[in-house]
Amino acid sequence: MFVIVAPLLDFDMGSAATESNDTLLGNGVVGILAETCNMWERRAPLTPSHCARLLLGGGNRTRVNRIIVQPSTKRIHHDAQYEDAGCEISEDLSECGLIIGIKQPKLEMILPDRAYAFFSHTHKAQKENMPLLDKILEERVSLFDYELIVGDDGKRLLAFGKFAGRAGLVDFLHGLGQRYLSLGYSTPFLSLGQSHMYPSLAAAKAAVIAVGEEIATFGLPSGICPIVFVFTGVGNVSQGAQEIFKLLPHTFIDAEKLPEVSAAWNLSKQSQSTKRVFQLYGCVVTSRDMVSHKDPTRHFDKADYYAHPEHYAPVFHERIAPYASVIVNCMYWERRFPRLLSISQLQQLMKSGCPLVGICDITCDIGGSIEFVDKSTSIEKPFFRYDPSNNSCHDDMEGNGVICLAVDILPTEFSKEASQHFGNILSKFVASLASMKQLVELPSYLRRACIAHDGRLTSLYEYIPRMRKTMIDLAPAKANPSPDKKYSTLVSLSGHLFDKFLINEALDIIEAAGGSFQLVRCEVGQSIDDTSYSELEVGADDTSTLDKIIDSLTSLANAHGGDDDARKETELALKIGKVNECGTGDTVDKDGPKILILGAGRVCRPAAQFLASYRPDDNNTDQIHVIVASLYQKDAEEIVEGIKNATATQLDVADIGGLSDLVSQVEVVVSLLPASFHAAIARVCIELKKHMVTASYVDESMSNLSQAAKGAGVTILCEMGLDPGIDHMISVKMIDEAHARNGKVKSFTSFCGGLPSPAAANNPLAYKFSWNPAGAVRAGKNPAVYKFLGEAIHVDGSSLYESAKGLRLPELPAFALEHLPNRNSLIYGDLYGFSEIMATLSKIGFFDAANHPLLQDANRPTYKGFLDELLNADNISTITTNLNIEASGGYDDELIARILSLGHCKEKDIAVKTVKTIKFLGLHEEIQIPKDCSSAFDVICQRMEQRMAYGHNEQDMVLLHHEVEVEYPDGRPTEKHQATLLEFGKVENGGSTTTAMALTVGVPAAIGALLLLENKVNTKGVIRPLEPEIYIPALEMLESSGIKLAEGVEI
Repeated sequence: MFVIVAPLLDFDMGSAATESNDTLLGNGVVGILAETCNMWERRAPLTPSHCARLLLGGGNRTRVNRIIVQPSTKRIHHDAQYEDAGCEISEDLSECGLIIGIKQPKLEMILPDRAYAFFSHTHKAQKENMPLLDKILEERVSLFDYELIVGDDGKRLLAFGKFAGRAGLVDFLHGLGQRYLSLGYSTPFLSLGQSHMYPSLAAAKAAVIAVGEEIATFGLPSGICPIVFVFTGVGNVSQGAQEIFKLLPHTFIDAEKLPEVSAAWNLSKQSQSTKRVFQLYGCVVTSRDMVSHKDPTRHFDKADYYAHPEHYAPVFHERIAPYASVIVNCMYWERRFPRLLSISQLQQLMKSGCPLVGICDITCDIGGSIEFVDKSTSIEKPFFRYDPSNNSCHDDMEGNGVICLAVDILPTEFSKEASQHFGNILSKFVASLASMKQLVELPSYLRRACIAHDGRLTSLYEYIPRMRKTMIDLAPAKANPSPDKKYSTLVSLSGHLFDKFLINEALDIIEAAGGSFQLVRCEVGQSIDDTSYSELEVGADDTSTLDKIIDSLTSLANAHGGDDDARKETELALKIGKVNECGTGDTVDKDGPKILILGAGRVCRPAAQFLASYRPDDNNTDQIHVIVASLYQKDAEEIVEGIKNATATQLDVADIGGLSDLVSQVEVVVSLLPASFHAAIARVCIELKKHMVTASYVDESMSNLSQAAKGAGVTILCEMGLDPGIDHMISVKMIDEAHARNGKVKSFTSFCGGLPSPAAANNPLAYKFSWNPAGAVRAGKNPAVYKFLGEAIHVDGSSLYESAKGLRLPELPAFALEHLPNRNSLIYGDLYGFSEIMATLSKIGFFDAANHPLLQDANRPTYKGFLDELLNADNISTITTNLNIEASGGYDDELIARILSLGHCKEKDIAVKTVKTIKFLGLHEEIQIPKDCSSAFDVICQRMEQRMAYGHNEQDMVLLHHEVEVEYPDGRPTEKHQATLLEFGKVENGGSTTTAMALTVGVPAAIGALLLLENKVNTKGVIRPLEPEIYIPALEMLESSGIKLAEGVEI
C-alpha cells in the first residue's frame, strides 16, 4: 500500500504543513521512511540505484524532483549511499507529497494531506490495524497498499514470498545441524550459518552448495536416513524454499511413494547399519494430499474444498507425516479448514516412531495449521523445541520432541536482494504516485490499490466500516447472532471476496433492498491466490424482501462462478441457510432439560429424533429440548427439520469461547464429530461440569482426562454406538450372566458388519459402499491377529482375503456369509464369493497403489486396454489354445483362461465370478480412464464408487452376532449362548433413507445421554458401557425403541 507517514521527531511544520492538498500531493517530492517496527527490519522500498535513476531521469521525464530519506543506521544501504545517489538525508519529511516505506509506521509519523504507500494490512478490516486506518482518515491521507497492486492476471506485483522461503530454509538447515548433533549425529549442516550471517543471497547459496558437496562426497549417517523434506504448497514461499533445497543432492518423489522409500530404507538399516547416504528426498504436497472427501462418491475438488471444507477429513497425519523428517510449511490456512497437524496427531505419530525432526513453519501461522506452533520466534532466537509427550516448549535443542522455526520477518534476512527485487517493481509506479493530484490521473491498477483519499474510504473499500461495525457489535461468546429484523438467514460467501471486491457488491445488494446484516465469521486470504470466507446473518422485515436479497446474491454468485471448460476459476460461491423467524429459533431459551448434539452427519438425526420424542416416566418432568450444532447452520437445520423439540445452531468447535457458551447452557453433550475433536470438547465439559457421550473408541487423549473428570464429578461415556457400543453391552451381559450361574467362559466369538440388505445386494460381489471404497479395500490389505483355542493367529495383510471363512447362522439360514479376522469385517455375499473374488482382483494387480506407467501419459488408455496390460495379454485370444477351456464365450472365456493360466486363482468357478465382477465394474469397456486415476488402485476404486454405491431408497443392514460357550464345574452340560441383532435401514415417508448404521450408532449415543441426564450412571471419569448400571437399562431402551436382539441357548 502507499501511505504518507510523519517523522519521528517533533518539528515546526510551518508553511509546508499548512499548504493545501494541491501543493503537496503531486509535488514530485518523495520521502523514504526509516523502518521502526522491528530491530531486524533492514529493507528499503527503493535502493540508492533506484533513487539515482529516478532523479537523474529528470523531473520532466520521471516526475520525481527530490527524494528525502530519513536517516537509519540499520538500513541495508547506508545514508551515504543515498546521498551519493542525489538524495537528501533528513528526519523531516514535511515537504514530501509521497512517503513510502515497507511496514506500517508509528501513528505519530502520519502527516496530514499526503500520500503514503506501505503494507498496511487494513483492507480486510483487520482489527489490530484499525487505529492506523482511523489515523489515515483523520489526517486526510491518500493510502496505497502494496498488497493491492495486481497485474492483469490478478497476481500481486509486489511481494517478498520467495525471499521468505529462501531465508527460512537456510535458517532451518542451520538449526537442523545443531539438532542432529544433540541426537548424537555429526552432519555437514552444522557448518551452515543463518541467512543474515552471509553478505548476500549468493554467498548463502554458495554455503549450501558446499554442504551439498560434502553430503555427495562423504554422505550422511544411515541412522537418520532417509531424510525427507515435505513442502506444503506450490506458491512463491514454497518455490523459494525448494530453490535452496535443490542446491543439495536430492530426489523429489510423489506423495504416494513415501511408504516405499521408508520401507526400503528400513530394510537397508537392518542389513547395513554403517552405510552412508548421499542424498535427501523432497516431496511437494498440496491440499489434495492433506484431506479426503467424506463422501465416498466424491473426489477432491479444490473449489469445493475451499467452499465447503467441512465436507473433507484430514489425512496428512496418516499419508504424509509418518514419513517426513522435516515439514516445511508454506501454505495459507484458515480456521475453517482441517489442521495440517494437531497436537494429538503429533503425539500419536511420535509414539509410533515417526522420524519427524523438525517443523520449518515459514507461514508463521500462530495457533494455525500446525497446532503446537503457538508463538513466533525471532531471528536472534529462531528455534524452540516442542515435546509432544507433555505438550511443553523449550528454548534448547537437547531433549525429546521436534524443533520448530517460526520467524515472521524472514525476507529481511536477505535485505539487499529483497530490496532490489521490490524496488525494481515499485520504481515503475513511483513517478505516477509522486505526480498524482487526483486519483483519476492514475492508471486503474493503482487506483484500485488506493484504500483512502481525502479523508474518505474509496468506493471499493466502503465495506470496511460495515464489516468493522458488525465485528465490534458481535458478542464474543454468541454463536449465532441475529440482525434486528423479523426474518433472517445465514449466508455463506467464499471466494475472492476482497481482491475482486465482491464483498462490496454483496453488502450493497443487502442494504439496497432494505435488509441488514451481521458478520458472524470472517476468514481472509493472505494472498491474491487464496480465497476468503464470510458468514453473514442477513435479515429483513418480510420474507419477500429476504427472497429478493437471496435471489440477487445468487445471481451475483452465478455471474462469478467457475467454468471448467473455459478454465475459469470460481470467484464466488454461495450457500444459503434456512429462513428463520426471529424469536422462534432461539437456541437455548427453552424450558426443560437440554441436550447438545455436536455434528451433522447421518448418525445425528436418529439421535435427535430419539431424544426429542422421549417421554419421561415422571409426568412432572419437562420434555427434552435438543440442540444440534454444526459448523454450518444449514447442515444443522437439515438434521432437525421436522423434529418438534429441536433447534439448529451454528458453531465452530475450534472456537472454545463459543463452545463453552453453548455447553454451559445444557445438561449433557453428545459429540458425534470425528474422534480428533473429542478431547478438546471433553476438556470444556469437565471445566463446566457437564456430562458427555461419544460413540468413538477411547484413545489416549481421552483416557488422560479420566482423573480430571472424576475430580469434577463428570462422566464421559465413550464407545456408546454400535461397534463399539452395542457389541460391548451384549458381550458383558452374556459373560456376566454366565458368571452369575457359576459358569466359566470357554470361548467368545463376535461378528459385526454393515452390509447391503438382500434386495440391495444386486451385483456380483453382493456388496455396496456407503463410504469410500478405498478405505474398505485398504482394510483388506491390513494384517490381523486373533485368538483361537488359546493360540494367537496372525494373518498377513497380503493373505487376509484368502483367510476368509464361511459363516452360517442357524437363526438366519437364508444368509450365506463370510467373516474376516479384522475389525468391522463381516462380509455379506455368496459363500466364499466376496473374499475369493477380491483376492483374485488383488493378484491381478488392481489393488496396487503405485503409479502405473500406462496411466502417466497424456494419451489415456481405455479400461479394456489397461486390463489387458495387467493380464499381460498382447494377444489374449491365443491363450485358450493352450488350455482345456471351451472358448464359446469369446472374450469372457479368454479372460477366464488368462486368470487361471497366470495362477491368480485355482478354480474355474472363482475365475468366472471374477470376470463377472470385472464386467459389472466396466473394467472391460472401451472407454478412456479419467486423468485423476494414476494407479490400478485408483482405477478400481473409481469404478466401485460408480457401480457399487447405494441407489435411491436402497437399504443397508447391520448384523451383529455373539456366541459365548459356557462350561460348568459341577458337570452341567456345556452351553452355547447366542445373541443376534439384525437391523435394516428405514425409508421415511418423504423417500429419504435412514441407514441401519446411523440408527444403531445414533440411538445408543442418545440412550447414553438420557442415562446421564436422569442421573442413572454413578461412575465418574472416562468410561465405557461395561457396567450393569449402563448396559441393563440401555439394552432395555434399545429394545423398546425397536432395535431388538434375538437370544438363544444351545446345549
